[in-house]
Amino acid sequence: MPENQTDKAKLPSANSKISADRSQVLVDITARIVLVIAVSLSLYQLYTAGIAALTALVQRSIHLGAILCLTFLLKPAFKTARKDRLSFWFLLDWILVLASVYCTFYICYNLTAIFERQGDWLTSDLVVSIIGTLLVLEACRRVIGFIMTGICLVGILYAMYGPYMPELIIHKGYSIERIATTLWLTTEGIFGLPIGVAATFVFVFVLFGAILETTGAGAFFIDFAYALTGRFSGGPAKTSVVASGFMGSVSGSAVGNVVATGSFTIPMMKKVGYRAHVAGAIEAAASTGGQLMPPIMGAGAFLMAEFTNTSYLTIIKTALVPAIMYYITVLIFVLYEAQKFGLKGQPKESLPRVMNVIKEGLHFIIPVLILIYVLVANFSPMMAGFVAVVSTLAISLLANSLRWAVQTTRLERDDPQRISLGRFGLNEFVLFIKALENGAKNAIMVSVACAAAGIIVGMVTLTGMGLKFSSLVLDLSFGIKALAILLIGAASLVLGMGLPVTASYIVLATLAGPALLDMGVPIMVAHMIVFWYSQDANVTPPVSLASFAGAGVAGANPMRTAFTSWKLAKGLYIIPIIMAYRPLLGIGKDYDLLHWEVGLTMLATTLGLVAFASALERFFLHRTKWPETILFWLAAAGLFWPEYWADLAGFIALVGAVLMQIFHRSQKKAE
Repeated sequence: MPENQTDKAKLPSANSKISADRSQVLVDITARIVLVIAVSLSLYQLYTAGIAALTALVQRSIHLGAILCLTFLLKPAFKTARKDRLSFWFLLDWILVLASVYCTFYICYNLTAIFERQGDWLTSDLVVSIIGTLLVLEACRRVIGFIMTGICLVGILYAMYGPYMPELIIHKGYSIERIATTLWLTTEGIFGLPIGVAATFVFVFVLFGAILETTGAGAFFIDFAYALTGRFSGGPAKTSVVASGFMGSVSGSAVGNVVATGSFTIPMMKKVGYRAHVAGAIEAAASTGGQLMPPIMGAGAFLMAEFTNTSYLTIIKTALVPAIMYYITVLIFVLYEAQKFGLKGQPKESLPRVMNVIKEGLHFIIPVLILIYVLVANFSPMMAGFVAVVSTLAISLLANSLRWAVQTTRLERDDPQRISLGRFGLNEFVLFIKALENGAKNAIMVSVACAAAGIIVGMVTLTGMGLKFSSLVLDLSFGIKALAILLIGAASLVLGMGLPVTASYIVLATLAGPALLDMGVPIMVAHMIVFWYSQDANVTPPVSLASFAGAGVAGANPMRTAFTSWKLAKGLYIIPIIMAYRPLLGIGKDYDLLHWEVGLTMLATTLGLVAFASALERFFLHRTKWPETILFWLAAAGLFWPEYWADLAGFIALVGAVLMQIFHRSQKKAE
């Protein structure tokens, strides 16, 4: 072959090598920038959580700006858009990163001026607001998908074209300037409650989970629970439900409970075979129930005592029975999930020994005890998360230092396994940086979801849709208690998008509570119904903050997690209706028969919830056939119906369905 042809043959391979080198350089540069942003964000969140708080708009905007930068650097615009070559998509991502930085800087630099000219906006305010809103929508599309993005766009269009809406939801309509500036330059939109939750204790506890995983504490707790519950079907999930109930009863925050206990329980559930979105949903449903469980009830017990002029002790005694029933429902769903997918217990021989696990990681129990103490002592979830992170790092460093010191004294100077002090310090520092980076990356999904939820919240608040829903209860219920309660549930869902559950309870008790009182519902029952439904926004799409937090810890799709938690928390919607028609709370007119009625109501409702879950999941001892499913539905309807003859009919239907299940199972065994 002539020499010039040989050179030409070598040329493509040389060009390929140069191209590969350039791609590697781009990847390395991007990775280093991501590392710097992620570590800086984690340190910033720790600083604002435990050392010095910032103005809400500044704190949330810096958090979201960093999250948007990480999103555009890590998540491609489309599956085919590569980030390892200099292309249009690569340049677009960097333009979006720079735009995110500028929109964040604009708020922080002009904060005082923005507060002073509320409503009298400049052209630059409008431009930055539109760009910032579009950035959030694009981040939502990349991280969550088109459904959530579409809901946000529908909310914006509803705010714009209010005069053209149906009469029930008509409003005057708002300009693009009003909508955009509300969303980006106030705490009524993107920087409202949802991102406020994500930018405070949710991030800190997600970081806590990352540090547990990096330092080995996560593996210790998973192995410990696995050693204790691995023999049982769905054992870790049942542990999660019970633990979340106890923790949530005193923590005062469903979202805070998700990220606190979920740091341990969600990885445990995933390890034994639960799908990621199911693990996150179980934790979200269980943590939401914690707000219903005495003694604290998310501060609701104290508020209810004031509203109803009842003693605090009476409130917690009244609330205990329905709260236990809610947890029974969640446990039934958890059990069915384990049995449907064959998540059986492991043989004892394959499980780690409890004493060996404790011996290896006993020091990791100390940060957990500190965390529980701080939460019970009524410190804020942010401070609890900060203390948990710092104590875990300190305990890990101390334990590793002791191990290194012992190992150093045992090994000879020339032993290759011996590690110098400098090398040991470097390893610990790298571990710390890795934990900070992973914490920020793990928070991307939940923070983007909450920012997008802020758009929905902003539009609901701006158009007055929340209050409109509450007032419609009186007009649309036609004096039917069940219908009024369902409408209150719808109103609470809309209000829950923009208000904390405590504030949602206060508004609903003021607006919708009198409607129930006029229908003859006792005041305690009316307030308990309203309080229960004020929790539904935690686990009901499209804005289900507890579900989004669970998805963030589990690494699952937020909307899929939200719909699953909505199914698991069905007791949250059924039990309040039972309260209105039956003496489930121990409140009624005939006090001679009241104890019998309460016991019968509790038994009938519990069996009804079992039948309802079996019908919905189409599972009891094994997968149900259609006749059995129909019997379970009939049993649920009869046991929920407030008549004794209906209870008897429902019980007979339930017994029939169970006997058919037993018969079919024995048939299969015989075959």
